[in-house]
Amino acid sequence: MNKSEDFTPGFISVLHTFGRSLKWNPHVHVLLSEGAVGNNTVWRPLKHFNYNFLRNSFRTALLNLLESRIGKSFKKTKAYIYKHCPNGFYVYAKPALNNNKDVIKYIGRYLGRPVIATSRIDNYDGDFVTFHYNRHEDNELVVETVPATEFIKKLIIHIPDKHFKMIRYYGVYAKHHKNSDKLFLAVPKEKRRFHASLNAWRTSLLLSFGYDPLWCKCGHSMTVLEICHKGTPLIEIHRKFFSSA
Repeated sequence: MNKSEDFTPGFISVLHTFGRSLKWNPHVHVLLSEGAVGNNTVWRPLKHFNYNFLRNSFRTALLNLLESRIGKSFKKTKAYIYKHCPNGFYVYAKPALNNNKDVIKYIGRYLGRPVIATSRIDNYDGDFVTFHYNRHEDNELVVETVPATEFIKKLIIHIPDKHFKMIRYYGVYAKHHKNSDKLFLAVPKEKRRFHASLNAWRTSLLLSFGYDPLWCKCGHSMTVLEICHKGTPLIEIHRKFFSSA
């Protein structure tokens, strides 16, 4: 949009390695802000994304990364993919989430989603497991019965390596971002009344959900003094000290 502004959005990406049939199907879910913060502009709303461009840029970025990791031997495969995928890689863009409840439901569903819900497991007789799913291509109901050991195999291949991060935060949602200090200015004036030492956690909540988590209903701002590992946070209200309930 503007090179000098270097606009940066915020997004959360979640890696899933499974499909509805439990087969190996790595893909990424992304929750993206409809706006960005610039070097000088506090917040620039963005209500439209060019998904055709996204499909092609995703293909280019991924193939270039694979070539950098694999080496020159990947060039032939890369050329083949460009030829047979002229419209880029698959990108499915869900409609915008316009209220807090939808955002919370979306995040809760995809960030903590198991490989298979127990409601999809129909029967286990000690030797075989029967489960069902709706086929992605045509939404037809499919029922499968497999040996218990095969069912376990379908599950454990999706266990990530130790310390491998399945969820990552980028842009203004990252823990340390150069423009995080001024993000709160994008919020209406009546919601800006809080302590100057606003941290990234407080900023993200205010920007994403429109409320300040440390603004008390009594009309005064609370200050976190200390986080007790075995207790609760201590807060200060008008120079009086309280332990949160």
